[in-house]
Amino acid sequence: MASSGKDKVVLEEHRSFARIGFLGNPSDVYFGRTISFTIGNFWASAKLEPSDHLLIKPHPFHDLVQFPSLDNLSYVLWSEFFFVFLLCIGSCSVLKARPVPRRRPGATRTPGAPILDGVMGLSGSSAIVSAALSCLLDFYNVRQQIKIEVRPNLILNAEKELGIVAGLQDRVAQVYGGGLVHMDFSKEHMDKVGYGIYTIMDINLLPPLHLIYAENPSDSGKVREIFTSLYIARFVEDG
Repeated sequence: MASSGKDKVVLEEHRSFARIGFLGNPSDVYFGRTISFTIGNFWASAKLEPSDHLLIKPHPFHDLVQFPSLDNLSYVLWSEFFFVFLLCIGSCSVLKARPVPRRRPGATRTPGAPILDGVMGLSGSSAIVSAALSCLLDFYNVRQQIKIEVRPNLILNAEKELGIVAGLQDRVAQVYGGGLVHMDFSKEHMDKVGYGIYTIMDINLLPPLHLIYAENPSDSGKVREIFTSLYIARFVEDG
């Protein structure tokens, strides 16, 4: 939190980092167990400050407003800025549904540089929502009212509004942030409380690792759709 000027404008800024699904991915959707961690090489950031209106500002470099052609404009709007815009709206929507006090009339929302690409397979969409949600929690001073175990569910709900196919694993790693997290999504516990059993582990337990990612990635969510279809056919439809 920072203040500046005579009016002491409060500025909230948060980062959410890329997630590595180390073991068990994608069994978080199928009541399994996973181990994940975050890395500092890639991130999404969000800024929030008081305003008379809720205004989402484009980033001056990453959210372009000048384009060389109509094709380029269409691609950028739908694949980048519009995607970030909708995720920010989703972040506001899920918090609005919570019974928390509204202590200020409005805020200016500025998505930070989406350094973490939404289709790298490193949890870009959840990082955007996670960073935005952290800003909102601190801005309205309600972080202590929303349990840390519940926050990944809020992030996932915001993404589901856009039709994103995902589970809780990525959001848990980003909310708990900065270390190695073991997650137990046993059906009994999930049915009872709505979230898993999350345990922070010593990051030094990991061996040296190398990260390899595609230069021109595809939508990682489409891969999940295949697993989901097979799971439903095998375990849900067959009873």
